[in-house]
Amino acid sequence: MRILIVDDEPLARARLDALLKECGDVDVVGSVGDGEAALAALADTNPDLLLLDINMPGLDGKALAAKLAHRARPQIVFCTAYEAHAVHAFELGATDYLLKPVGVERLRDALKRVRQRLESQPREPAGWLHARVRGEPVRMALDEVIYLLAEEKYVVAHRAGDQLLLDESLRQLEETYPDRLIRLHRNCLVPAHRLVGLKTLADGRVLARLTGTDFSPEVSRRNLPAVRKLLRMG
Repeated sequence: MRILIVDDEPLARARLDALLKECGDVDVVGSVGDGEAALAALADTNPDLLLLDINMPGLDGKALAAKLAHRARPQIVFCTAYEAHAVHAFELGATDYLLKPVGVERLRDALKRVRQRLESQPREPAGWLHARVRGEPVRMALDEVIYLLAEEKYVVAHRAGDQLLLDESLRQLEETYPDRLIRLHRNCLVPAHRLVGLKTLADGRVLARLTGTDFSPEVSRRNLPAVRKLLRMG
């Protein structure tokens, strides 16, 4: 099980990491200090579970959980010193709620519940895009894509470290993966899980914030309502 720890207290993160080493069959893929950092890490670490604090500066645990509601992954287990938030936590779909200081046996129970829920909600199909490298056909997983740009006669798939020319058009890709790709502009598609926010410039243009890149593609007025709706839905 892949786990991302989210807590603004370094000592709390270190304690959870140490406890998880006693649990077996887990992989701590990241440890971050706030909700914004967690959002940025999601696409790159692909966790099955967030061990999530509630009271954090900026985007707190409840706000982050609301953004991630209705997803099979990652599951959420809250780890907090305050029992008063428990009811709201389960309303947000949390799998479990741990009170600090967390004990190893209680943590094992929570992990068991997470595994049971994940087994009943299998992963989405990976999805493949067809590309060419030096003229030879290859395929790349949709999960690797950060954004897709139409440039002259080609569609270029940008991923961490490189980019590939695709055989399919943006329209073909959009029709093949209507629930996993969202159009920002007539020449740009992005995987929905990469979209984390918007930034409005002084001249009125709106840019998309994506995980895994500093590039911020422009969102057209025509597509802006759908993009905002997706962000509201988490």
